[in-house]
Amino acid sequence: MARAAAALPARFHDCLELTKPRVTLLVMLTAVAACYVGARGPLGWGFLGELALGTGMLAGGTAALNQLWERRTDALMARTSARPLPAGRLRPPPAALLGGVLALAGFGVLALRVNWLCAGLGLATTGLYLLAYTPMKFHSPLSTLVGAFPGAGPILMGWAAARGRLDADAWILFGIQFLWQFPHFLAIAWLYKEQYERAGIRMLPVVDENGAETSRQVLLYTLALLPVSLLPAITGLTGPAYFAGALALGLGLLWTSARSVREKSRPSYRRLLRASVLYLPLLFGLMALCRVK
Repeated sequence: MARAAAALPARFHDCLELTKPRVTLLVMLTAVAACYVGARGPLGWGFLGELALGTGMLAGGTAALNQLWERRTDALMARTSARPLPAGRLRPPPAALLGGVLALAGFGVLALRVNWLCAGLGLATTGLYLLAYTPMKFHSPLSTLVGAFPGAGPILMGWAAARGRLDADAWILFGIQFLWQFPHFLAIAWLYKEQYERAGIRMLPVVDENGAETSRQVLLYTLALLPVSLLPAITGLTGPAYFAGALALGLGLLWTSARSVREKSRPSYRRLLRASVLYLPLLFGLMALCRVK
């Protein structure tokens, strides 16, 4: 009995790790930020909490099911081999149960406590991620493009929670998150391309021998992100202070991307990864601060 009780914290930690808590937290914050920016009038903390809870459960369940799907390839990569499933600390059946229950419960919270459009968008995001993006990673570098759609899904979920519909501003925010993912994930793929190749995952840097196409896409998507990120100030969603801040953030990310493209080195792509991680929360935080009430 004592041994079983002592094992409970470790088992809880493994279950938590299965939900990719850092990624799930980012998804939750993105949805809540989009809801706050899109809201007309004050929002109750209870409503935002229900949105965060439902989104987090759905995202965590999706992450668990994704790790279940990829457990064999995760075992082949140093960066993922210590995860609970490939390391053997959890078995597939309880992982599948946890993922399924979390995803269904998250959908239920969103449908019953937020609205059906938000819940439907969440379900579509999960479906695209698990049934399109995940298997496609083993067949084509276009998986990054496909994965960018569910990757930006939480933006639409948050906006739908606030307004009950999707309008032009919702798609602008979606475009920001969509475009941001390319420099971010291509930087990750560049840093771990040897591990991806060993696992049979066909990310662009794996099949791009000299890195020319990877560099081109990093630069083009970062260039496209800059004007799109300024649109909330132009459409009146935010005030002029946002325009100045978004311009500074965009130019900083562009400079870092251009440096990565020029150097094509691990340190330069590591800097790009760090810059992209900082860019998104700073941009949406600024947007929330400068929104037009």
